[in-house]
Amino acid sequence: MKTRITFGCFLMGWALWAGIATHVIGADTEDGFKSLFNGRDLNGWDGDPQFWSVKDGAINGQTTADNPTKGNTFLIWRDGPLDDFELRVSYRIVGTNPEKWGNSGIQYRSKDCGQWVVGGYQADIETGKTYTGILYEERVRGILAQRGEKVVIDADGKVRVVGSAGNSAAIQAALKEEGWNDYEIIAQGNHIVQRINGLVTVDVTDEQPGKRARSGILALQLHAGQPMLVQFKDVRLKRLKLADAKKIVLIAGAPSHGAGDHEHSAGVALWKHCLDPLPGVVTAAYIHCNGWPKDPSAFDNADAVVFYTDGAEGNPLIQGNRLSVLAELMKKGIGLGCVHFAVEVPKDNGGRQLTDWIGGYFELFWSVNPTWPADFKEFPAHPVTCGVKPFKMTDEWYYHMHFRDNMRGVTPILSAVPPEDTRGKPGVNDPRGGNPEVQKHAGEAEHLMWVCERPDGGRGLGYTGGHFHKNWLEENNRRVLLNGLLWIAKADVPPAGVQSSVTADDLRYNLDAKDNQTFIPAPWLDTSMK
Repeated sequence: MKTRITFGCFLMGWALWAGIATHVIGADTEDGFKSLFNGRDLNGWDGDPQFWSVKDGAINGQTTADNPTKGNTFLIWRDGPLDDFELRVSYRIVGTNPEKWGNSGIQYRSKDCGQWVVGGYQADIETGKTYTGILYEERVRGILAQRGEKVVIDADGKVRVVGSAGNSAAIQAALKEEGWNDYEIIAQGNHIVQRINGLVTVDVTDEQPGKRARSGILALQLHAGQPMLVQFKDVRLKRLKLADAKKIVLIAGAPSHGAGDHEHSAGVALWKHCLDPLPGVVTAAYIHCNGWPKDPSAFDNADAVVFYTDGAEGNPLIQGNRLSVLAELMKKGIGLGCVHFAVEVPKDNGGRQLTDWIGGYFELFWSVNPTWPADFKEFPAHPVTCGVKPFKMTDEWYYHMHFRDNMRGVTPILSAVPPEDTRGKPGVNDPRGGNPEVQKHAGEAEHLMWVCERPDGGRGLGYTGGHFHKNWLEENNRRVLLNGLLWIAKADVPPAGVQSSVTADDLRYNLDAKDNQTFIPAPWLDTSMK
């Protein structure tokens, strides 16, 4: 049987597609907002497929009499945590029974409890007349602010209504029953504001340590109970500069080498573990992103971005238009760090940029990458060397980088004299050793870690160690890198340097599952911030 498609049907289909495309593409035209939902499928989202789907350009969460959920179930955005942000999303609840019952919400800065269960701040939604717009904390403190309230939550957990945020009856009257409503959530520091259809519903300042959340996941709720259908569309996120902290985005590359080598995910997890206790510092770790975050807003409120990845032609920094993306970040003065293999890029594809951005890079037929015991005896007076004592450590220390002319703006941090046999055999012009330029400097100290100042006001860092995961046990090696990460983010480096503790047991977490290893997630990798 042949199918006939009329011109009218074509126009209707085109109009539907155009409407969806406008929602998705148009979101990015709003100043600083990035779309988190493509209007076609649940790419980037994770929920029980029995209840969540995409229809007609909207996310659908639905239960029926034949397909109920035993408990509240959530659709979780997996591409990144939220810290300080503004979120805009349209929603509606469509009645599926005579009572038009429905209860839902938008979870933010929340915790993933497993099995699509989420706990944390929730901007409430319902078909009734009372709760839409309130701030509820799922699985924790319950109702934190009723609709129309301005609230302060004291350090001891006492909830005080300190003023009015709006008129509850007017907010209810502005809601569109079974129509699309626009929710807006702004969270900056410990201050939260929710709006629906342009009207403020709550204004909350959360001052309770240990309970308030400064970062966490985004999720959409489908409530247990009577059959219901809730829909969401036009999900857009704008990250805001952190109110009272510096943010360092840590990025791990894909698995590549054997067990214990190039453990990007495990290394980044350890750095986060060491940095997160520091006051005024926040880290976001993208540890399973193969070198580039899926979150389109990942860098938008960063103070520094650090790559611990493979390099050369496979360096994630040079794929697609990423050098252009990084160039825009550099213009804003954001710090950039490259660790181990990430310092290597092709001369004609990233070489000039890394020279400008971090002060130097590994260049084929110029630099070398031998494994040798570097003996670090002296350090320059610089914030990055605070608390660092002499140490000796064997690693795959790269050296003879292609630095800026006359080391302009570049400060060597770790320097040592390599054994002559690490320079390669004279006359053997290997791409990563033995070239004449390296041979000329036999007996001289080489720079293995450095930092730089940029004309745009930003800072850069290159660290060539990091091949062997076990080396993060060395306190001074760990301290000099952690100090450097703070410095490029323009955070204060403690006078005695970063104090941290890593045990041999800690080294087993987040190892890439290769060579018969089993992946064991780090217990400290939750999404909460101070």
